[in-house]
Amino acid sequence: MSLKIKNIGKLVTYNSSSAKLEEFTNQEILISDGKIEKIGNDIGDAEQEVDASGGLVTPGFVDSHTHPVFTDLREEEFAVRAAGKSYQEIAAEGGGILSTVRGVRDASEDVLEEKVVRRLNQFLALGTTTVEAKSGYGLSVEDELKSLKAIKKAGERSNVDVVLTFLGAHDFPAEYRERKDEYVSLVCEEMIPTVAEENLAEFCDVFCENGWFDVEQSRKILVTAADYGLKSRLHADEFEDSGAASLAAELRAASADHLMHVSDEGLVKMKEAGVVATLLPGTTFFLGKSDYAPARKILDSDITVALATDYNPGSCFIQSMPLIMNLACLHLDMTVEEVFQAATFGGASALLRQDSVGSIEVGKQADLVIWDLEELPEIAYRAEESRIQKIIKSGELVNKL
Repeated sequence: MSLKIKNIGKLVTYNSSSAKLEEFTNQEILISDGKIEKIGNDIGDAEQEVDASGGLVTPGFVDSHTHPVFTDLREEEFAVRAAGKSYQEIAAEGGGILSTVRGVRDASEDVLEEKVVRRLNQFLALGTTTVEAKSGYGLSVEDELKSLKAIKKAGERSNVDVVLTFLGAHDFPAEYRERKDEYVSLVCEEMIPTVAEENLAEFCDVFCENGWFDVEQSRKILVTAADYGLKSRLHADEFEDSGAASLAAELRAASADHLMHVSDEGLVKMKEAGVVATLLPGTTFFLGKSDYAPARKILDSDITVALATDYNPGSCFIQSMPLIMNLACLHLDMTVEEVFQAATFGGASALLRQDSVGSIEVGKQADLVIWDLEELPEIAYRAEESRIQKIIKSGELVNKL
């Protein structure tokens, strides 16, 4: 099946050959068998044509950090935070992650699958064509496996490409609060081997933070995961400098995420090891805080930056990458070009998929968004509006808005 996109006003994409963002006008795109075959002025005919109507064309967004498998929302917790209580105080009282754990444990796999399908469809409607999806609200062998199976089945029913991450080390469940090392052993000795055996995840993540999993516990989990073929990524240095960025570098993790309190030493090590810095400004915003990640310092350190939503029911109920771009421009001291690159090619790099998605280049998967916009800055500027005309996923027109 071949498809041609014509009447493109402006095409904006990262170019891996020049290693920079580039803009093109009056171009057409020829897609064959789901991949980009030609970009130019005289590309020939195709079996199907899509008219961009003079609009802007970009790659689909790559959201490299989400938590979409949950049941109930946490709007009451939002109200409590608005009244002055901190996220950490709520968690210490049995709320936070543990409140979502109770809901996931009580739900069937089928119920979870249906909820994830709806959320994946909403990601797509907002222009996101590749999503990393974590478990982490089960925190038992049975419920972590149930969560990953629900995500995997939902992905098979969606047009979104889903990258699965096992996050059994998201928090300590209530029954292990006084036996934390035993829970680490459970993760290493039962969860990880089963996840790997059943091919339920590509990555293993750990919430490496003082008060959650310390550096030694995180290292043990991620080294075990690597032994079973799972690649590493970390929740790192969100609330304080816990040494997680340095651990990510030591283990050559694909990505270290959050990084609001990353140290200079940690950044030096991340640069040397090629670890992507995934920044989540929506979380800082949603929690009502002001300690945003030091994006300018990270970029000036020549570290690849990704932007992601951190979509979850408690600390960031945001699915829109345009809104995340807006927040990054306003609070991370990043330019429009930098946030766009981070939301596309940067996210692909954080998922080790930069050779297949995240940019519009010949040979890559044809994941494209056609906007009812003329210029790139409008995506972040008009973030509250739905300005998407059409979405092409793997060379197929998957929705018309």
